[in-house]
Amino acid sequence: MSTRRVTKAVIPAAGLGTRFLPATKAQPKEMLPVVDKPAIQYAIEEAVRAGLDDILIITGRNKRAIEDHFDRAVELEHELEEKGKHDLLKQVREITDMAQIHYVRQGEPKGLGHAVGIARQHVGDEPFAVLLPDDLMQTPVLEGMLDLHATTGRSVLALLEVAPEEIPFYGCAAVDEADGQLRVRGVVEKPATEDAPSNLAIIGRYILTPDVFDAIERVVPGKGGEIQLTDAIAMLLDEAGVFGFRFTEGRYDTGNKLDYLRATVELALAREDLGPEFRAYLSEVARRESL
Repeated sequence: MSTRRVTKAVIPAAGLGTRFLPATKAQPKEMLPVVDKPAIQYAIEEAVRAGLDDILIITGRNKRAIEDHFDRAVELEHELEEKGKHDLLKQVREITDMAQIHYVRQGEPKGLGHAVGIARQHVGDEPFAVLLPDDLMQTPVLEGMLDLHATTGRSVLALLEVAPEEIPFYGCAAVDEADGQLRVRGVVEKPATEDAPSNLAIIGRYILTPDVFDAIERVVPGKGGEIQLTDAIAMLLDEAGVFGFRFTEGRYDTGNKLDYLRATVELALAREDLGPEFRAYLSEVARRESL
């Protein structure tokens, strides 16, 4: 049972982003902007708000833009200062200063489990969080998961109830509820709707205990030689115990084109500097479309 406080986050960002081609042919999908910030920045800000200030990003080929984004931009900062654009200068510097960010490459695309396993040397024997940057969260799910981990000392999965026809796109969890807590009893990776043990999808937030690394090493590679994180978590169910944290709202899948557009619209509407004019524009578009 882990009693150590979680301070580290791992963000896998080595995927090819094929669902957003051709936009992702020459730039990382994690750098696609949602309003005026790249998707991966939202994940890092979320981790920092939850008290995680040591962040490891798992990258791959053609991901240099991620490192550049979180590095100092001396020439840009100098020009902004010279032109008196102090608000923009503050925003640019905050990107670099908000956390200690480290990088390691996943040499081959061998699945999420493999990507998480690469973090072993950095994480060591501590519990840690995993945030998938495609999942943009606008509710304090990670904070709730950390609280549950602090109570149980076990791994915690974020769970969201989805429509039955959506289950084949996710890992799926079977759970028992007792004393207000969800104990995960089974996990299945992308089951057919008729074979799913529930309609609780495993969403891209995890608090994992370090014994997951030994489990990852024991996973038998599946289709395409990929090592699934779900398979490693399944090994922990009886050996160590896994809990679920259920939430109901505030999540956008920015790896899905329609949800990406929805996130852009709703986050823009929530902005004081953009919301009023943008809302008026959308109202005019809706009026024209209804004619």
